[in-house]
Amino acid sequence: MASLADNDSGVLADLAASGAQILSDAESLEFHAHDLYARGADLLAVVVPNNKDQLAAAVAAATSRDIAVIPRGGGMSYTGGYTPTQSGAVLCDLKKMDRILEINAEDMTVTVEPGCTWAALHEALQPQGLRTAFWGTLSGLKATVGGGMSQNGVFWGSGRYGTAVQSCVALEVVLADGTIMRTGSDFSRPYGPDLTGLFLADTGALGMKAAITLRLVRDAEAHGYASFIFDTREGVLGAMAAIERAGVATECFGFDPNLNAIRMQRDSMTSDVKALGNMMKKQGSVLKALKEGAKVVTAGRNFLKDAKFSLHILSEGRIQSAADADIEQATALAVEHGGRETENTIPKIIRANPFGPLNSVLGPGGERWAPVHGLVPHSRAQACYAAIEALFETHSAEMERLGIFTGTLIAAVGGAGTLIEPCLYWPDASNPAHEYTMDADHFAKLPVLDENPEAWELAKALKAALVDLFHDHGAVHFQIGRTYRYRDSLDPAAEALLLAVKKQVDPRGLMNPGSLGLE
Repeated sequence: MASLADNDSGVLADLAASGAQILSDAESLEFHAHDLYARGADLLAVVVPNNKDQLAAAVAAATSRDIAVIPRGGGMSYTGGYTPTQSGAVLCDLKKMDRILEINAEDMTVTVEPGCTWAALHEALQPQGLRTAFWGTLSGLKATVGGGMSQNGVFWGSGRYGTAVQSCVALEVVLADGTIMRTGSDFSRPYGPDLTGLFLADTGALGMKAAITLRLVRDAEAHGYASFIFDTREGVLGAMAAIERAGVATECFGFDPNLNAIRMQRDSMTSDVKALGNMMKKQGSVLKALKEGAKVVTAGRNFLKDAKFSLHILSEGRIQSAADADIEQATALAVEHGGRETENTIPKIIRANPFGPLNSVLGPGGERWAPVHGLVPHSRAQACYAAIEALFETHSAEMERLGIFTGTLIAAVGGAGTLIEPCLYWPDASNPAHEYTMDADHFAKLPVLDENPEAWELAKALKAALVDLFHDHGAVHFQIGRTYRYRDSLDPAAEALLLAVKKQVDPRGLMNPGSLGLE
C-alpha cells in the first residue's frame, strides 16, 4: 500500500489549515478505501470536517494542488460511489457534519448537514408529529441524508412519494474550487430551471452536499398492513403494478422464493420478539397492542416456509378507516392477480423497526453480498424479470459448483414503476466495511470465510451481465457510482449538456473523478 511521501507533508499542512481532522495513518486509509463491494485505489488522506467552512477550505486546499477529492457519507455504497480508480485522492468523510440545522414546522421544511442519518432525523422529528415525505432507506441507521441526495434511493414513503431526491427542496453545495453555492429557494422547488436537481443523484460528481433542505409532512396516525403469497412472478409483479397505480400503499415490496429462504435463515423468531416491543408501542391502546403482539408471536415465520413469492403492503392515513380502506383495495387487487392473504408479520415488524441493524450486508453463512438493481416501468417488468431468470439459468451449473446463489427483492416506486433487485451471494472473505456496518454480536457469530478468487471472478462477471441486461431493458438506477451505464443511456445532446455542466463546476475533473462515468 502506498504511504505518504515526504513531499506530501505540505498537502497535509494545507488540509490541516482548514481546521478539519486529517487522517493519514495506514489503518484509516485502508478502511476508507473500501465500500461494501470492493476496494478502490490508495488514498492520500482522509479529511473529517466539522462544518461546511472546513469542508470548503479542505476541498480548495486539495484541488489547488490538482489532487482529486471524493465525498463519503455513511459508507453504504456498493457501486464504487466513493472508491477511486486512481491513487492519491483525498476522501472527505462527512460523518461529523451531522447536525439538524433547523426544523421549520411553520413552513414545513427541515435543514440538515449531510452526515445526519435518516434514523437520527426521523427520531428528531417524531416528537413534533412530523417526518420527511421520503423518510429513509432500510440502511438509515448509518446511511446519511447527504448520501441519499447524492446516490438517490427508495423505501420508506416511496410507494406514495417516490425517491429520496423528490423530497429535496434546496441544497448548499461545495464546488471543486471550494465555492459554497446555494442552489435555489429554501422553501419551494423549482424556482426557474431546477438548479437543485442538477446536484441530486449525481453521486458526488458535480459537488459535495453541505446542507440539505427537505419537505416535511405530518406523520401518519393510522396504519394498515397486509401480506400475500403468489405462485408466479407474473402474479406478484402484476399485483404490485396494480397497487402502485391505485396509489393505496406507502410501501409495497416483495421477495422471490430464494430471498424468502435467505431471510428465514438469517432472521429468527428471537429477533422478531426483540422487535415486538416497538411494534406494540405503535398500537393505539394496550388491548390492541396485546392482540397484535399475540398475532405476531402465533404466526412466527412458518407462514413463509413454503412461500414462492411474497408481497407486503403498508398503508397509512389520518384516521384508521382510511388506512383500512387502502388495505382493502390493495387486498382486492392482490387477490385478483392470484395472491393468497397470509400473516402480515413482516410489514408490522419492519414498520415498527424501520432502521434495524444492517446485518444483511453479508449472507446468512457469512457469504459476500452484492445487490444489482434496475427500475423499469410496469410494462417492462415481466420481460426484465424473465431475462434475469434466464441469465441465472444459463450460469446455474457454474454457480452451483462455486456456491453462488441469489435472491431477488421487488418494490413499487410511486409514479415510476417496479424496482427489481437481484442479490448475488458467494463464499468469499469479508472486508473492513462489513465489520464496521454490521451489529458486532451478529458479525462475531458468522463463519470467517477465506478469499475465493474463482467465485469472486464469477460474481463480478454476473454483476456486469446484470448491469448490461438492465441497460438493454431501459432501466434507470440509483447509486450510479462507477457501476451503471448512465452516460450510455443519454441522448447525445443531453450528454453534451452534462459534460458542459461538469466542465463549468469542475473544470479540471477533480470532483469524484470517474463517478457517473465522468473523468
